Amino acid sequence: MQAKRSVAVLGGGVGGLSAAHELAERGFAVTVYERNAGFGGKARSLAVAGSGVGGRKDLPAEHGFRFFPGFYKHVTDTMSRIPFGSSGGNCRDNLVLATRILLAREGKLDPVWVARFPETVDDFRTAFLALFDNLGIAHDELAFFVTRLLALATSCEERYQEEYEQIAFWDFIGASARSENYRKYLGQGMTRSLVAMRAEESSTRTVGRILLQLFYGILVPGRAFDRLLNGPTNDVWIDPWRRHLTDRLGVTLVPNATVRSFNLAGDRLRSVSVERNGQLEEVIADFHVAAMPVEIMQALVTPEVTRNAPSLARLGELGTEWMNGIQYYLETDEPLTDGHAIYLDSNWALTSISQRQFWRGYDLSQYGDGRVGGILSVDISNWTAPGNFNGKPAMAASSREEIRDEVWAQLKAALNAPGPMQLEDRNLVDWFLDPDIQLPNAGTVTNLEPLLINRVGSLAARPEAYTEIGNLFLASDYVCTHTDLATMEAANEAARRATNAILAVSGVAALPCALREFDIPIAMRNAQLIDQVRFRMGLPNLLLALG
Repeated sequence: MQAKRSVAVLGGGVGGLSAAHELAERGFAVTVYERNAGFGGKARSLAVAGSGVGGRKDLPAEHGFRFFPGFYKHVTDTMSRIPFGSSGGNCRDNLVLATRILLAREGKLDPVWVARFPETVDDFRTAFLALFDNLGIAHDELAFFVTRLLALATSCEERYQEEYEQIAFWDFIGASARSENYRKYLGQGMTRSLVAMRAEESSTRTVGRILLQLFYGILVPGRAFDRLLNGPTNDVWIDPWRRHLTDRLGVTLVPNATVRSFNLAGDRLRSVSVERNGQLEEVIADFHVAAMPVEIMQALVTPEVTRNAPSLARLGELGTEWMNGIQYYLETDEPLTDGHAIYLDSNWALTSISQRQFWRGYDLSQYGDGRVGGILSVDISNWTAPGNFNGKPAMAASSREEIRDEVWAQLKAALNAPGPMQLEDRNLVDWFLDPDIQLPNAGTVTNLEPLLINRVGSLAARPEAYTEIGNLFLASDYVCTHTDLATMEAANEAARRATNAILAVSGVAALPCALREFDIPIAMRNAQLIDQVRFRMGLPNLLLALG
């Protein structure tokens, strides 16, 4: 009997676990090496250490709330293949549909978005206008913005690749020449909060494609804008996944193992040096899958590596930003809305989820000191802008408490409009800031796990899931994928592409992983065919040509 081909997966985040899952299902012997004690990367759950008293569990915490937009297809397919519970269920069953999106603003009406059902391009124009109509922006500016969105919706893929990749979204929507509310809500707040990127420097190709998919989740029948997990991420996804990999698929998981170097022999990897417990060991496998984040991979790509793998030579050009979470534990739950709240006035680009309404099977009184009745989980997406109240960027905070207080003040300013008070200081029981945010010295803030940002022109610096080094493959969110955004979905898609590439060179007879594209409404598909002809003739998108 022929021995299984071996694969060393370097990194145990969503990309690494996805690669292990796909490869093990296809008969490979897989070992995953992860630098942390726990697996799951930025998706893993945490706990507020020492918060549980009287026999209760520690309070549950996250790096940031988990967000599964409707266009996530790869990662949710993987979840459907992870058994959960004793009744034949799976982890995808643990996703709960959110039905509302609250747009919170200081001292102003807070619109709530719900679904509509357009069918033609003109229907979409009307629906888009209705979405943005309560933001205090002049109608002519709204019409301009919507026309720009529709131009993106009706543009062919070639135009995205060759034209929109080179234009900042801020410039594409003409933000500099428009009103303060236009710039604040549509140019900055919407973009930074929904896709965690600065419109001023991020490519129209990436921002436009993702914004459209999010809006289709609101406007198209049968779609979902947002789904959330029905419990802490480890409980309802990561831990069942880990058990499935080890117990059923035979994957070996090695924690506390830090990759130190790639060791080449000609145009192949001879081994990978991994440090464990202060000792270096050589990891040798038939194939190696690098599933580490871009900032880690950049440090490992030496001149010798790039000589043998030129596709990795521009990896150092890729940039990162910060998107990290903070949780507020409330004595009395404040649901706010059945889904995301987006704080459009927040300089720090805050978004939040009230968790308890989705964690339906969890009795929070069994955590902490028993007083917690609700959890407000907040993501901070802009760490360089001055705070609304203390005037300091989050990145320049002198203490974790300073970040806590400024975020809390921004939340209260947006939610506590005239009428019933929604957030009160006396309701706050405890709080937890992502431990990746560290302050080793006063006034110096570092982030252990930043987020890749697709800046203008950066697509050319991003490699495919295979490399010129014959046994080195990539499974991380910086890899060229259809998803094209630093997300769990992109990491999972990259893992599938790496698996397919290994199948192509290994001689293992197995079905390749399914790869999926975005769903685009038929009206837009037809318009894109027309735009493809115009693009090849050197003409602009018709909607842009009409002004």
